[in-house]
Amino acid sequence: ASPVWLGAALCLYLFMILASAWRWGVLLKAQHVRLPFGFLTQSFLVATFFNNFLPSNIGGDVVRITDTAKVAGSKTLATTVVLIDRGLGLLGLALIAATGASLMHRMAVGPVGPALLWAGFGLGAIIATPALLIPETMTRLLQPLRVFHQEWVDARLEKLTYALTRFKETPPALGACFVGAVLVQGILVVFYVAIARSMHIPVGFAELAVIVPVSFIVQMVPVSLTGFGVREATFGFYFTRLGLPLESALLVSFMGAALIMVFSLSGGVAYLRRSVVS
Repeated sequence: ASPVWLGAALCLYLFMILASAWRWGVLLKAQHVRLPFGFLTQSFLVATFFNNFLPSNIGGDVVRITDTAKVAGSKTLATTVVLIDRGLGLLGLALIAATGASLMHRMAVGPVGPALLWAGFGLGAIIATPALLIPETMTRLLQPLRVFHQEWVDARLEKLTYALTRFKETPPALGACFVGAVLVQGILVVFYVAIARSMHIPVGFAELAVIVPVSFIVQMVPVSLTGFGVREATFGFYFTRLGLPLESALLVSFMGAALIMVFSLSGGVAYLRRSVVS
């Protein structure tokens, strides 16, 4: 593989981390929670480390929530910000996949076609809109949870409504975060384009704009360790439809995973430094 292209892929991944930290910061500022960009970047690196070395992505979210809860003055508020960030990220993922599927002419996209991807994006937008524009709707839907512990649930619902109301009052922040989410997903696609170029595998942005987001969605299903196996199966399914050998799919998938895990070690170093300082 070309070291130059692999180096470019690592630089792209760093840019993705910086864009993700910035996006997170925008949502926190909308809640009047201000933290240095360097702190958010370090926290995101640590979260990335846990996401890639634990069976699920929950560990990374716990890191982000814990790092911001004290300054936010509420774990519920910190959790809400991370969940909104996640939700907008999924919308960006669906938009990139739907756009790629619509532009792609080299292959039939299989069971997950443009219509289904656009429908998924539309459904996500329909679900997110009432939660962000009519916060009371979300809290009403969660009212049945009061049967478990009325006072505790009421306190959390109040904080949730307060957080969602602040987001409603700052639409530019939500818009910027969504644009950032699309940018992040686009960067991840280009990251895999650089990996394919490093090994002279003829697959372009439009094709990978479908393959990469779909593989991310498949990896969310808790049936494997950090997506190993299901990710390769997804790449293999689409690469063979492009007329490319299965080995090409495995090379791109494994090389991408390897570079991400190597990069994630920087988050492990940051976590160790944090532990030593504390």
